[in-house]
Amino acid sequence: MSERFNYQAKKYYLTVFAGTGVFWSVGGVMSFQAEWIDYYMLPMLLGLMVPAMVAVVLIWRQPEDALRRDFKCRLFSLRLIRPGVFLLSLILMPLSVLLSIVVSLGVGGSVDQFQVSEAFSFSSGFVPVLLLLFLAALFEELGWRGYGFESLEKGRSFLSASLLFGLLWSAWHLPLLWVNESYQYEIYQISPWYAVNFYVSTAVLGVIISWVCHINQRSILVAILFHFVVNLSQEMLSMTQQTKSIQTIVLIVFALVIIRNQWPLFMRKREPEITSTRDIGSVGQNLF
Repeated sequence: MSERFNYQAKKYYLTVFAGTGVFWSVGGVMSFQAEWIDYYMLPMLLGLMVPAMVAVVLIWRQPEDALRRDFKCRLFSLRLIRPGVFLLSLILMPLSVLLSIVVSLGVGGSVDQFQVSEAFSFSSGFVPVLLLLFLAALFEELGWRGYGFESLEKGRSFLSASLLFGLLWSAWHLPLLWVNESYQYEIYQISPWYAVNFYVSTAVLGVIISWVCHINQRSILVAILFHFVVNLSQEMLSMTQQTKSIQTIVLIVFALVIIRNQWPLFMRKREPEITSTRDIGSVGQNLF
């Protein structure tokens, strides 16, 4: 990453939180109104796009071209991806699901949780849920990895930036608690503690996704694909909310193991200045 890149973390996160909050508040109100319920997903989709839109605006307003080239390289270049490492990382979320179900069996959980889900756990209006899961990964990571996370690294270790991002990313989802038929709304109606569990697990996943992105030379494409696998993993099997609480503990253990094994990386601060897309690749290759 380049010290010449003029990241503006406060402006980015304040704009994203405000923009998403407005759109999702409007969508939330519409989701409870019979005459508007067919259209509530329109402002919801706009709110979902805010992280990406703000990132693109801030990047393209840079007077120098270096940040734009960096963004395009990290989004489109397949050379940044370390295939073996990336494929292994994709196993993390399905593995956490299977381990959590196995553990739940010891405390009274049902073996039926291994069955493939017959339906998604929430509704998304006129937008197919599978498409929404992909769009969430796409628009979020274009913003979070394209600009948001990078802006947090200045003056911080990778660990500090990852933890801070996880907390901010989790908080960004808060307005969904008041959107009828959203996943967050549905689990909150069952128990507020399940909603708390969702936000804790989201913060932990923020650290894991940051690591997966970084070991693949900051590839935004990797972050999008990994995020999509995370979304699918949470919906494919018939996990109960009790088991998802167990899964949060499993993810915390995964994160601690990753941090312990990659301690030098997590203690590392910003990389030296990068002056070309060729340098971007070389820095990633020297991480390990």
